[in-house]
Amino acid sequence: MPDSTVPPTPPVPLSALLAREDLALRRIAGPDDPGTVVHWVHTSEMADPYPYLLGGELLLTAGVHIPEAAGSGTYFDDYVSRIVAAGGAALGFGVAPVHDTVPRALVAACERYGLPLLEVPPQTTFSGVARAVWQLMARARLSELRRVTEAQQSLASAASRPDPVPSVLRQLAQRLGGRAVLYGPEGAEIAGAGREPGGEAHAALARLAEVVRPDRPAPPAGAASQTGSASRAHSTGPRPGESEAAPSRSALPAGPRPGGPAAARSRPAHRPGPASPAGPQPPTDPSRPAPTSATDTVSGTHLAAYALGAGHGFVLGVAAPGRAPGDHTIVSVAAVLLSLLTGEQQSGTGAARSSALVRLLLGAAPEDVAPLLGDGRRWVVVHARPDGEGVPDAVAASALGAALGSALVDPAGDVVRVLVPADRAPDPLPGWTLGVSAAVDPGDWPAADTQAARALARARATRAPLLRHGPRPALADLVPPGEAAAHARTLLAPVTAHPALPETLRTWLSLHGSWDRTAVALSVHRNTVRQRIARCATLLETDLDDPDVRMELWFALRHI
Repeated sequence: MPDSTVPPTPPVPLSALLAREDLALRRIAGPDDPGTVVHWVHTSEMADPYPYLLGGELLLTAGVHIPEAAGSGTYFDDYVSRIVAAGGAALGFGVAPVHDTVPRALVAACERYGLPLLEVPPQTTFSGVARAVWQLMARARLSELRRVTEAQQSLASAASRPDPVPSVLRQLAQRLGGRAVLYGPEGAEIAGAGREPGGEAHAALARLAEVVRPDRPAPPAGAASQTGSASRAHSTGPRPGESEAAPSRSALPAGPRPGGPAAARSRPAHRPGPASPAGPQPPTDPSRPAPTSATDTVSGTHLAAYALGAGHGFVLGVAAPGRAPGDHTIVSVAAVLLSLLTGEQQSGTGAARSSALVRLLLGAAPEDVAPLLGDGRRWVVVHARPDGEGVPDAVAASALGAALGSALVDPAGDVVRVLVPADRAPDPLPGWTLGVSAAVDPGDWPAADTQAARALARARATRAPLLRHGPRPALADLVPPGEAAAHARTLLAPVTAHPALPETLRTWLSLHGSWDRTAVALSVHRNTVRQRIARCATLLETDLDDPDVRMELWFALRHI
């Protein structure tokens, strides 16, 4: 849980406050650490401010509490040590009206205890310093919200692309300036984007993914060593919009209060846990659910893992060189999108689909198992092929099924086949070329599959995003099917012995004899098309330029 004493606003770097010319603040003691941040401003004239500090403050004082003989004793050492113990970020000393200069003994004490000491000039009021801090906080908060909003829009846009999962990972890696990886249920890296983390971080990220994956056994304790890592797993991360830069009491050692540079200085660089020599381990208690997220730091690289979906085993892993405010919110948005993209789309329950598969394997007719797959009585088959080069992976195929409203997806090589209820008429999808069959009963699914394949080939040849097979009454319907099939077998017997020839002839005729478009539809060279058509003409002993011959061959090809 985040620390309730830390404000939900981004901290202000002390260097940004010193850069304000209107304040004219000047550092006169203490370390020049760019990592020193201020969470709030507090004014106190108490000799012991410890009970009134929460940590991370810029404490302002005019020195009213300083006794006259303070310089000769241990007053300033005691005063500064109590501020450091409380976790104060810095001390601001106002010059005038009480003191004309900053006491030398105070300067020396701040140097000894490593507390930044700022001189506040007479023209700068303490309320002006506080106002400047709040202005810087508001500006940082606005910048963070703008960054998160832009990231949300870019991630949502990436999720709508034809390759949604790789696109989301690329956008996330770009926003974080690191690496984003999607791990599958078995722990294998399915997709990734961004710069590979160096050193042990790559292996450590894979191990961290095992921590949040449900129902996974713990890897061997000696599998690897994470020197210099500090990790934690949690069921819920910071709330969206909450600053990750805020310090956490659970991450700090006992003693000084959290939030200030003293706490950061007292934090050891490496505290290896004796019970976990190999870094974070998956929970071994079966009664304890796996955490939903986990973080780690290895060799200066910040790692995080997020469980996706409702326990399907997908995990998002990120590795970044730093951790900026808003990063957690951005990664959470990506995790939600990836959960939707990788989750199982239900057009019927998974158990029902499994039952349908078993029944088909055991000999049941398609019309008997169709009710288990959805409410539709009639179906269409969709053949889809991504634009450009490359073979669609299982995740892209699942995303296509989600866009078409069906989980009945078959990634078959470079073509994805989807069985869709007829009442969900597919629309063109950016990045995909679709061929859609006529609406058929379950018993005619094989014929619909052939129709969709031919529609896809014609769509690719004509560069149409979607083509449908449209049955309509034709002259061929006047001939009894049995007689038509017998005539087709006799007429085409010379070429049916070569499977590529009938399909090439069919496609060539459907595209009005276009060599180029036929080559595109069949994914072959145009010279191959010419050779096959010439071979058909030779075997059939006919002139394929004769329109009557073409008509008769087209009639016959429709019945084989």
